[in-house]
Parts: sequence; C-alpha cells; structure tokens
Amino acid sequence: MTLPGDGAVRRLSRAEILHLTPYEDVNAILADLADGVVSILGDALAGLYLTGSLTYGDFDRGSSDIDFLAVLQRRMRSDERNRVAALHAGVAERHPVWAERIEGSYITEDMLDSIEPPATPRPYINGGAFWDPDPRYGNEWLINLYALRDCGVALAGPEPVELVPMVDIDDVRAASRRDLLEEWLPTVDDPEYFRSSHIQAYVTLTLCRIMHRDVHDRVVSKRVAARWVRETVPEEWVASLVERAERWQHGEEMDAADEVRQLILFTRDWMERNGHYDVVGGRG
Repeated sequence: MTLPGDGAVRRLSRAEILHLTPYEDVNAILADLADGVVSILGDALAGLYLTGSLTYGDFDRGSSDIDFLAVLQRRMRSDERNRVAALHAGVAERHPVWAERIEGSYITEDMLDSIEPPATPRPYINGGAFWDPDPRYGNEWLINLYALRDCGVALAGPEPVELVPMVDIDDVRAASRRDLLEEWLPTVDDPEYFRSSHIQAYVTLTLCRIMHRDVHDRVVSKRVAARWVRETVPEEWVASLVERAERWQHGEEMDAADEVRQLILFTRDWMERNGHYDVVGGRG
C-alpha cells in the first residue's frame, strides 16, 4: 500500500499495523495515527516511524510511552496542523489510558542534515496535546536520530537507514555528556523540579543510559541500561534507586526527589572518576 500522489512512498497496511506489536490497543492507536497522518499530509509526508521502547522490545504498559516521529518534506500548514491536532484528540478520546502517553514530533526532512539540534522549533505532541509554542530539540536530537536509524520501524516511507544519515556513536556520547552538563546538573538546586514521580523515574533511568552509553557502542533501552548500572555500580543506594525507578508505574508515588538529585551528582563524579568526561572543562 502506498501514499497517494506523484511522490508516493510505501507504507504498511492497516492490517499489518494491527499485528505489529503484542499489544492490541497500542496497534489500534498506531493504525489510527498512520491512517490519519497519511490522509492529512499526503505527498508532504516523507515518512512516519515508530520509535522508543516499542522498537527496543522493552515496552512496559505501566510506565512506557508510545513514541513516534513524522518526517515531512515541508512544514505543516496551519490547516494541516489543526487537522492533525484533531486526529490526536480523537485518538486520545478513544484510548483514554494512553491519552497523555503518546509522544511524537513532526520534523522536516532538511533537519536530518545536521548533527546539531535544529534551530527551528517543531510541532511536538506530549501530554495529550501539541505544545504551544513549538519547542526546539535539545541534546536528545542526535541520541534520538541514532536510535531511529538503529531500531526505528517504518509505518510509512523508506526504512530509517534510507532516510537518516549515518550517526557516529562518539557524537552521540558527546551529546549525552552535554545533556548531563546542560540539562540535568542545573536542576540539582531546584527541588521543585523533582516533585513528580514520573520525573523522578524518568531522570533516574535517563542517567543510567548516559552512563551505559559512555562505555558501550550501541544505544539501548532505559531498562537494559538500568540493569547494567545495578550490576556494575557498587553503591547500594544507587542500585536501590534504579530498581525503584524500574518498578515505577503511572499513578504511583516514588518519593525519591533527594536521591535523584544525588544521582545526578553521582553520575557526574562517576564519569570523571572513570576518565570518561571532564564535566568542569566540558571535554569528552
């Protein structure tokens, strides 16, 4: 089955998507999104991709999100954006359990040419609606591209390796180090930032991936990285915190704000001790 128009690209049929993952309701969401995005954007769509834990084989119904990326040949027009927003609202209404756990971006194909985070903001949906204003990518940009090329699943369009340029793992490591320096270290003195249990679990597992990525050549899921940290780092409090983050489910209280802030500092010190990163000097 293909997209309509002169620039038609291949896509999975609805029947194929409905059997794509082991989760019937997730497949229904993906099929609805694919049908809607293809119908609304038509020839402007270069590709639609499933990303995240569903592609790593490490999905957890209680804590994972449904992640996707749409690549467009041009920016969405205002009428298209309104129709796509309505599409997401309809999916959320039909699947309330997942209403705030569908996360995705609508980028343009020219953004893929740079390893630096694009200067242009992109339409981004998370928490049940498009963010306003559109946010820019941070250091997660290159990390996401590497994972998309390595594990992404094409719902429509070419395979990720045909669309996404080769990404050097050393550049991914550098982006992860900048993420620690620029994104997480500044939050240590802001206890309010960590009031949410979701944030506590997310940051804990993200820090595990930063440590794992710095000594391994392949990007892995948060849970694979978490197991590695529990088995590698001798500090018992780190293993205990990581295990709690792995077990956390939406709607539960984790109550670990201070420990997560401590883990940020621990990650910095661990990387410096092991010669992986001079955080003060900003060198890899």
